[in-house]
Amino acid sequence: MRTIFKSKLQKALLLLFFVLTTGVVGYMYLSGYSFTDALYMTVITVSTVGFSEVEPLNDQEKLFTIFLITISIISFGYTVSAFTEYIISGQLFQQLKLKKVQKKIEKLNGHTIICGFGRNGKQSMIKLQNYKKDFVIIEKAEEIINDIDLQGFLNVKGDATTDEALIKAGIKGADNLITALPSDADNLFVVLSARQLNANCRIISRASNESSYSKLKIAGADNVIMPDKLGGDHMASLVVTPDVIEFVGRLTIEGETTANLEEISVNDLPKEYLDKTILDLDLRRKTGCTVIGFKAPDNSYLINPEASIVLQKDSHLIVLGRPEQISKLRVLF
Repeated sequence: MRTIFKSKLQKALLLLFFVLTTGVVGYMYLSGYSFTDALYMTVITVSTVGFSEVEPLNDQEKLFTIFLITISIISFGYTVSAFTEYIISGQLFQQLKLKKVQKKIEKLNGHTIICGFGRNGKQSMIKLQNYKKDFVIIEKAEEIINDIDLQGFLNVKGDATTDEALIKAGIKGADNLITALPSDADNLFVVLSARQLNANCRIISRASNESSYSKLKIAGADNVIMPDKLGGDHMASLVVTPDVIEFVGRLTIEGETTANLEEISVNDLPKEYLDKTILDLDLRRKTGCTVIGFKAPDNSYLINPEASIVLQKDSHLIVLGRPEQISKLRVLF
């Protein structure tokens, strides 16, 4: 629909250009006017403002002027009709809204791009929203985009497998990308394109088939998640170790807006804590939280680290606490 309106407006502009060109050329040929005089005559004729002619017109020039007025009325009528239809249809306001959204996206930096707004995409969005993380959704289905617009989330309507859609979503300034498209082949294309456009972006991809896992990793995905496999594993674990799984579930899924686990980047801590130990943080006394994990700069993990572990640059801490303790932790650190 938008293409049809755009085509009509283009035709209208071409008609106006044709009228002006015809008038200028006609007056220059019939009356021997200069370009400026011919343009002046054309404009006062087409606009019907009633100013006097450069020189009195002969019969041939009068007939040409009548012809010029006739085609200009037809052209202006078509232009007004096309523009009115464009406004009434809401396309003009839609274009203005899209430009406003695009400007907001261009200002983002360090955000997350979600490709596909199905079940997995929605769950990702809810989690990011709870942690107050900036995100942009890429979706090509019209009805889904309309729903996203109503919720007020930044989005790009388009095919996530194309560079154009990823660039519009700000891939070059994004820190993370989640591709949750239903097709493994489409997810593979997204990973390849995103990795070429941003070598430092963390890419997390959904996969349905085990054979796609290695391909997605080779293409550049940092993490590949298989929801069906995780679901089956989780259900079996509830049979084998139900209390452990229930307890872990309560740690990570304590409602929609609260959490019991928090990740702290040492780089984000006050500078005085750099090269100090976990003991120096004194988290237990200050917040009630406990450090249960440590990720070293070489990406190795240590469960239940000793208090003497040094807080190196680019390392991370995994902290456990009740929701109110995690909130206090966020305020202090």
